[in-house]
Amino acid sequence: MTSNDLDNSATTGAGTTRRTGRASSHGKTILIGEHAVVYGAPALVLPVIDAVVVATVTPIDDTEGHHLESAVHTGPLDLAPAAVMPTVTAVTATLQHFGVTDRRFHVRVDSDVPTARGMGSSAAVAAAVTAAVADALGETLDVEAHHELIQACERVAHGRPSGLDARGVVADAPVWFEAGRIEPVELGAPFTFVVADTGVPGHTREAVAAVRERHDADPAAVDGVVDRIGALARRARGTLVDGDAQGLGATMDAAHDLLTALDVSSDDLDRLVGAARAADALGAKLTGGGRGGCVLALATDGDHADRIAAAFRGAGAAATWTTTIGARA
Repeated sequence: MTSNDLDNSATTGAGTTRRTGRASSHGKTILIGEHAVVYGAPALVLPVIDAVVVATVTPIDDTEGHHLESAVHTGPLDLAPAAVMPTVTAVTATLQHFGVTDRRFHVRVDSDVPTARGMGSSAAVAAAVTAAVADALGETLDVEAHHELIQACERVAHGRPSGLDARGVVADAPVWFEAGRIEPVELGAPFTFVVADTGVPGHTREAVAAVRERHDADPAAVDGVVDRIGALARRARGTLVDGDAQGLGATMDAAHDLLTALDVSSDDLDRLVGAARAADALGAKLTGGGRGGCVLALATDGDHADRIAAAFRGAGAAATWTTTIGARA
């Protein structure tokens, strides 16, 4: 989503009106399929629409360099630390995309999406900043151009991104990923989820490496778990299409049990999953790489989601987000 304001008091050298560009994106999480997707199984990615990133891009004097204002770094963009290099790329790559070399901006990023929690923070920031820079130029990005710019930022952040995060942070419905193909999933009814942050950074690389080590030692056993997670992802897609919340919750519970068998859960994650189940969540599981990060729970409605969120906080969650996908009541 983008919006813009016009500043009629100033014009660029080309005579066009200087404008403030604005754009927003949101977090994402994996509904079913983490770890198994590394071995070719399908995955479902869930947009967390209520965890929002907003980027505001304001023109500044052309003799100055770009300036960034964010929770991670505030100051000249060319002095930014490595942690915000994906954001630097978002600005420079978007300007290059439109062939612009003589514009300078103040870029402000306000993000509700925590880092290192499997919620797509770097992709969400990239999505918002690239769209906001385009908006400030009076341009728009088509879906594929926007995706490629986000991916350019994600390559700086992660090396070889799959594209799941880049799609998830701009989607308004679940996304199905299989064998490199990505497609939206139809929904037969609204679904309300609660995401809870353990407060502990996820250790995705460590968890992926541990699963790889287990696979090398006993490929048949791990392949069996991967196959079952893939089957759960396909079942979960069917429950989304059918509007079957009870069925989806059961697949989430089963997926958590399989991820626990792969040794990627943790005491913090299991404690929050237990709190959600004690609050009668339809299903609950870790989400993302594991060994820290977040838990995802399915609620019957908004009031139930409030009870689950309270249970999460009572069990030590650092933050919670409630998000509804599909037609809202």
